[in-house]
Amino acid sequence: MAGQLPFPPHPGCAYTQPVNATYTEDRPLRVAVIGSGPSGVYAAEALLKQTALPVQVDVYDRLPTPYGLVRYGVAPDHLTIKSVTRGFEKTLSDPRVRFFGNVEFGADLTYEEARAHYDALLYAVGASSDRRLGIPGEDLAGSMSATEFVAWYNGHPDAAAREMVLHACGVAVVGVGNVALDVSRILAKTPQELHDSDIAGHALDALAHSHVRDIWILGRRGPAQAAFTTKELREFGELSDAEPVVNPAEIALTEAEEAAITDNTKKKNVEVLRDFAAREAEGKPRRVHLRFLVSPVEILDDGQGRVGGLKVERNRLDEQGNAVGTGEYEVLPVQMVLRSVGYRGVALRGVPFDERRGVIPNADGRVDGRPGEYTAGWIKRGPSGVVGTNRKDATDTVAGLLADAQSGALPPAAQPGRVAVEALLAGKGVHVYSFEDWQALDAHELAQGKAQGRPRAKVVHRDHMLGIRKG
Repeated sequence: MAGQLPFPPHPGCAYTQPVNATYTEDRPLRVAVIGSGPSGVYAAEALLKQTALPVQVDVYDRLPTPYGLVRYGVAPDHLTIKSVTRGFEKTLSDPRVRFFGNVEFGADLTYEEARAHYDALLYAVGASSDRRLGIPGEDLAGSMSATEFVAWYNGHPDAAAREMVLHACGVAVVGVGNVALDVSRILAKTPQELHDSDIAGHALDALAHSHVRDIWILGRRGPAQAAFTTKELREFGELSDAEPVVNPAEIALTEAEEAAITDNTKKKNVEVLRDFAAREAEGKPRRVHLRFLVSPVEILDDGQGRVGGLKVERNRLDEQGNAVGTGEYEVLPVQMVLRSVGYRGVALRGVPFDERRGVIPNADGRVDGRPGEYTAGWIKRGPSGVVGTNRKDATDTVAGLLADAQSGALPPAAQPGRVAVEALLAGKGVHVYSFEDWQALDAHELAQGKAQGRPRAKVVHRDHMLGIRKG
């Protein structure tokens, strides 16, 4: 029988006809979670942990593999961050949860079909696109988003087949967040340093033949406004074949500016940058230039449709801390430009979308005007926070979902049986990849990695993945 939840009913959900809000073991609350990244799995975990209502959760992902950004976004040389998947595995192995990999929402499973089979839908698809610079030359060959580059070296099936010839001697990375530092660090590391990571094999081979010698990391404001964390910044002083280069003038702060820094991480960042600036050049073959108070204004054409340089304008900060151009320019000798100025959500078919903000419009996780529909993670609030931030975010959304279920605010599914959705997908010829299939693929990758003396050897092509299944 349904118990009492410690959440008030949502006042915005009202129905002219009464809805049966009693969920039993024979007729549990049926929830579809769209997206199996951290937000999606944390949402499933929160649904399992509550004891007031019997529940069944089906987690969908368009890729055969679960874990989203943890597998395809986290830097391959930051393996400790990926240990969170041990908890994810426990959640997805629960008998009340099923993983439907290789099923695309909106195509293999339409919005209308999902509504027919589930009492509630929870969208947790992250922010898979990126923001553009909006400057001339952005579409030249050799100019791309850091998102694309990360997907390539992490073995994302959408990017694995892309040919990435690293002929560039100079690379500009626009942005001063951790993703910008990640891609710069991967470019600066030697094959030996990358060998102990789970970077995709094709990327390891390409990077071994890289011509990159100079990497410019560009921030339009000063060091006190940079978004990266100190641990990631310090790593540039510990690389075997690359050294950091910092112009003391670009990190100089007035007494007032220094006194205004209240965030401890930013204080430590400034200290590390000052240490880098004071170092004598070691003559290592690669240099990472950490630049501040510069904005890209044009990517130059080399005459053959490729990046031939990056024109930047020097900035100053106004009284509000905004970057203001000075009219002074310089050209950086780069042949590749990676923009890392923010992620952006992508609309789902049949689901409302705020084009300006790049999110699903919602109030505390409840999708605007859609009773029984919810959202969590970056597609809910925008691309901010780290992996762990999504746990509370997802738990808060689930609290609202459960309150609505208890109050009778959820429109019941017309075909709630577990077998019905399986039959639907089978009838469409969809090759569902189960969690047990993923476990077989996971074991295969680990075994192949062990044979190579590496933590993992990723399978990067979808057809190859789908050929590796349980039993």
